[in-house]
Amino acid sequence: MDDCIGDCRTEIPVMLEVSNVIREGKGQTSFFFRHKLECKPGQFLMIWLPGVDEKPMAVSYSSKNEFAFTSQAIGKFTTALEKIRKGDKLGIRGPYGNSFSRKENACVVAGGVGLSSVSTLIDALKNPLIIYGARTKEHLIYLKRYKNKNMLITTDDGSFGRKGFTTDVLEEVLSKNKKIKIIYTCGPEIMMKKVFDICNKYKVELEASLERYMKCSFGICGACMIDDKIVCIDGPIFNSSQLNKLSEFGKYARLKTGRKVTLNEYHSWKD
Repeated sequence: MDDCIGDCRTEIPVMLEVSNVIREGKGQTSFFFRHKLECKPGQFLMIWLPGVDEKPMAVSYSSKNEFAFTSQAIGKFTTALEKIRKGDKLGIRGPYGNSFSRKENACVVAGGVGLSSVSTLIDALKNPLIIYGARTKEHLIYLKRYKNKNMLITTDDGSFGRKGFTTDVLEEVLSKNKKIKIIYTCGPEIMMKKVFDICNKYKVELEASLERYMKCSFGICGACMIDDKIVCIDGPIFNSSQLNKLSEFGKYARLKTGRKVTLNEYHSWKD
């Protein structure tokens, strides 16, 4: 097997050995692989757990000869991943999708495990402001990783950082700081919709990483549609101009059957 995946990508999973497992937060785990991966910030992989399922995961760590993804245990597949240990193997294919731009005077807004989707972007940016929130202190991830970064933290219950929401902090920041030219975001879509509305209010450019149910990941099945866009190939990164045209953003998503439902129903169903 070639030591590099990505630039020699096929649509067949490559079985790779897990080189390390790090517990990041409550039910949140990073799985590392000692392999070179040609990947840009914001792209994702399809992770195959034989006998269980295959799901998309953002690349959360990327260096010359190592990469990782970070999972949150919320359903059958992600709970099964929690049993994976160093030395076990997972099927990897990708990376897929487009990527974030990398502009100066940036602010990154992330919620929960959504920080994993913007983490390699943070690593690539020059001193971005990071606004990060989670339900509680124990649900926060990467605190040691970004301890030297310019980071403002919120928790819903006030157990760490400021009590409240990332969007409250973002509004305050944009009302005072006119130097910020672009916002990057990933997290619960309800949060991202509020970020989008705030960016429109202050006329600041936005790029958001969207999540939808995916099967093929390369534009054949159409399972991950949002309006007329296919998230796996047109996204997962969408900018302000595109988001303004997506009537389903912040409102609707599709189940495995293709039926369009509210985001609440979608998240109560999905793994």
